[in-house]
Amino acid sequence: MDNARLTALRAHMAEAGIDAYIVPTADDHESEYVGEHYKARAFCTGFTGSAGICAVTQEDAVLWTDGRYFIQAAREIEGSGFRLLRSGEPGVPTLREYLTLALPEGGCLGFDGEVINEAMARDLRAALAHKRVRLRMDRDLVGEIWAGRPARSATEAFLLPVERTGCSAAEKLALFREDMRGQGADAAILTALDEIAWLFNLRGHDIACTPYLLAFAAVEPARAILFAQEGTIPAAVRAQLGAQGVEIAPYAGVYGYAASLQAGATVWIDAAKANCALVSRIPEGVRVLDKTFSLELRKAVKNLVEIENLREAHREDGVAFVRFLKWLKENVGKREIDECDAAEELTRLRAQSGDFLEPSFATICAYNENAAMMHYSAKPGSAARLRPEGFLLVDSGGQYESGTTDITRTMALGPVPEEWKRHYTAVLRGMIRLAQARFLRGCRGLNLDILARGPIWDLDLDYKCGTGHGVAFVGGVHEPPNGFRWRLVPERRDSCELEPGMVTSDEPGIYIEGSHGIRTENELLCCAGAENEYGQFLHFETLTLAPIDLAPVRPEEMTAAERAWLNAYHARVYAELAPRLSEEERAFLAECTRAL
Repeated sequence: MDNARLTALRAHMAEAGIDAYIVPTADDHESEYVGEHYKARAFCTGFTGSAGICAVTQEDAVLWTDGRYFIQAAREIEGSGFRLLRSGEPGVPTLREYLTLALPEGGCLGFDGEVINEAMARDLRAALAHKRVRLRMDRDLVGEIWAGRPARSATEAFLLPVERTGCSAAEKLALFREDMRGQGADAAILTALDEIAWLFNLRGHDIACTPYLLAFAAVEPARAILFAQEGTIPAAVRAQLGAQGVEIAPYAGVYGYAASLQAGATVWIDAAKANCALVSRIPEGVRVLDKTFSLELRKAVKNLVEIENLREAHREDGVAFVRFLKWLKENVGKREIDECDAAEELTRLRAQSGDFLEPSFATICAYNENAAMMHYSAKPGSAARLRPEGFLLVDSGGQYESGTTDITRTMALGPVPEEWKRHYTAVLRGMIRLAQARFLRGCRGLNLDILARGPIWDLDLDYKCGTGHGVAFVGGVHEPPNGFRWRLVPERRDSCELEPGMVTSDEPGIYIEGSHGIRTENELLCCAGAENEYGQFLHFETLTLAPIDLAPVRPEEMTAAERAWLNAYHARVYAELAPRLSEEERAFLAECTRAL
């Protein structure tokens, strides 16, 4: 990629009197993953990863991303005119620190106010106040130079039935209104797509692999409004929502709604998720309650109906993965297979389930050194050919009407070096140790992360990401507020106290640049255990049902308890999946799940 786009952007900046311009990875709703229309950062830099932000001045252009993408970003931005800043690394400035130095006294910082959240805008305003820097949020300069920009997605919505969700939209609205009364809020403006999807039991296809509809919502004590794009709410859905007291209004109408709020009223927003262009429309006389919505915790704690559906989703997913593993082991080295072929075969097998909607994210199918890039994406024409040796890492998942799955397995396609086996066993031990945890209510992922990292830290190795993330119910594969990581990262908002009903991934790994990458991932359901004079004890149920490749395991490096856990897990995988498989597939699974 040449820097013609950078040159054009700088020309528009000069015309607008803007000294520095920032482009995030976001849409109007602060979504983690965005539709093609919103991939402005990728358009500017060439970096296609899901996380990052760039800043441009007349003299410099920089891109920040996190440890999952260091290797990928360095490759993709080469020749773009941007330089990479590795977030969180020693000596690397934050965006705030960089802009403080880069902007002149009395300068102007620009951005598209519809894709920068209010909390970030406030932080930048405060950081730059001493230099009297103005913020200009009314120009989408990338949009001005992006010829042929894809239109904003506008797909038809669909409703999940109560048999899936366990709770109607009317019931959820009643619960949220109780929360509003407790906060003294007269109105709430919802902007996050996951919260809107959960509240109304509404799903869509506006973001690939994430079944959400682009929409805003407002809730009052006796009124609920869904602001949706024209043509996205079919008549049947409109009627069902209307029967539960939900009005439908035009998508952009949320800005007029914000402006119409009456002085003296209290409106609840989450400034970390609401775009600053929307918040700027709220009249000065309105009290703004800036606080995380109770919906975040309510949707993270799955109810009994959702949990039973999730168990079924993981059985369906496990069947597909067993068939994929059989196909892979029987064909590698005998026919031409590359990373893309393998990913497509796994999706094809998942799609055989009547519940399947789509993948839950773009499959990461990475062979040997490619797996050292945590979020590697194979491309047709350049995908690595699989050989009967080394490791294949496959991180994938499915969106089913019964739930969302996320699973990673690293599989030996033939002989692997002994050092790789040591790494594989350490990762497996870390995954098992976290899955075995017994802990008191009040613990956070921060308290438990060491269980997964311990065997890896014992090798003086680490991985530059969290150990696990929350998973939504038929929604985003990454869902706050629960997660596992060893240090607090405030912007991740994933360090809440763990509660029964939360689903969190357990995915330690080892990544050696230029050599190999290993990750083993299961989803864990937090469950209540004994309650006594010490408090309420919690533990995990493993939801994921798929064999873990035993070929690279070094059993002598595992404790007796770890081996017993793995044998019991494999016995359960066989018991739950075998009835859904053919005789030949059952024989294959029996061998995969043999006791160590």
